[in-house]
Amino acid sequence: MTRLRKFVAAGILLAATCYAGAGSAEETSLGVEIKDHRFEPAELHAPANKAITLTVKNLDATAEEFESKPLRIEKVVAGKAQATVRIPALAPGKYSFFGDYHEKTAQGVLIVE
Repeated sequence: MTRLRKFVAAGILLAATCYAGAGSAEETSLGVEIKDHRFEPAELHAPANKAITLTVKNLDATAEEFESKPLRIEKVVAGKAQATVRIPALAPGKYSFFGDYHEKTAQGVLIVE
């Protein structure tokens, strides 16, 4: 490998490492549980302009679909299982979500500030 190629490869590796480290600092982790066809907590808070990793744990025996029209998310979570939902950075606001299979009781909101 020529000196130039080694230099370029090292630069790419350094840039990728810095980018990966910066990305993790710009992400927020949140969790919500589904129990008795309700979200707990029903109100989540996250900082604006940061990506969100949301863990949805379904403690019920039956499946539920985590859905949000404003966030454009639909994710089925099997009974007694969990799923991860990745949400891109959001502007400040309120973003509703619900359980599609039990919409009357499974309601929540993500408040981004």
